Amino acid sequence: MQLDRYIRQIRYARLGEAGQRRLCQSSVLVCGCGALGNLSAAMLVRAGVGQVRIVDRDFAETTNLQRQLLFDEDDVAQGLPKAVAAAQKLARANPEVHIEPIVADITAANIEKFSDGIHLIVDATDNFETRFLINDLAVKRGIAWVYGGCLGAEGQTMTIVPGQTACLRCLMPECPPPGSTPTCDVAGILAPVVGVIASIQVIEAIKILSGNLEAISRKLTVVELWDGEIRQFDVSQLRDQIDCPTCKRGDFAWLSGRETSRPSVLCGRNAVQLSLPAESIPLEDLARRLGTIGPVLANPYLVKLKVENLEITVFGDGRTIVTGTDDIALAKTVVAKYIGL
Repeated sequence: MQLDRYIRQIRYARLGEAGQRRLCQSSVLVCGCGALGNLSAAMLVRAGVGQVRIVDRDFAETTNLQRQLLFDEDDVAQGLPKAVAAAQKLARANPEVHIEPIVADITAANIEKFSDGIHLIVDATDNFETRFLINDLAVKRGIAWVYGGCLGAEGQTMTIVPGQTACLRCLMPECPPPGSTPTCDVAGILAPVVGVIASIQVIEAIKILSGNLEAISRKLTVVELWDGEIRQFDVSQLRDQIDCPTCKRGDFAWLSGRETSRPSVLCGRNAVQLSLPAESIPLEDLARRLGTIGPVLANPYLVKLKVENLEITVFGDGRTIVTGTDDIALAKTVVAKYIGL
């Protein structure tokens, strides 16, 4: 461990060398590698967090490049999964950090495995169902996590330390139903607000990982950059005021799988994600077969077929994304026709 690399942040007295050493011995799970995940992972790696595990289900596209700063045109051309492309870039930025990319959808079946050995979770997801799942896991295992979300020019974030602060379900008793909240497709998103929210998330992570738990924010922070407004809501007493099913009564509805919805329409993508009934897909064989139908892009992680003005992407774990529609029925029909169910 070369502490000289981090000398500028070590000189910040409230972190210091002791805090830096704790950072270097810490492990963080970044859930999602879109805009927030890009910036959060980059700052954590450059700050010297010892292990950064990045889990993301998606691949890089041209429309990502406006705000997802770790990706470039080459990543898009290769069809690289976001977690893999990000890990490749970050390994060159700080080879001292162990970066573990995982190409997967975060579900009740795998999130406990992903959280093994983890000290803190950074939320960089694009949907509330996954956030409620993270909240269940974090409360059950006593892992701190930092919630964050952005849309348009607005973002919000809150730090959650199980047993000490309110959890997400204290703040939001029920997960918003599908279609009830705007998406990037409708409202758009501006890169600067992502930078602000990711920065707040990472400074909260650094406080916790460096042993400065007393310094964390106990407020929900909402930033609206277009109008230049920052609002904070004190949630320090919320846990005591709410009979929360999750952190008070230990009801882990999302982690148990009782609360779930599949398939799903992907935020900001005009795409539908489905799951094929197989634990693994022989991608080489699939690529050869689909090559007789239309243009195919294949790599060790996925196979992509363009057909009927749609794009079908099949991952090795059986997940399939149909881009070019948000019609779940149509997506199922196309996948059944060309891939099989």
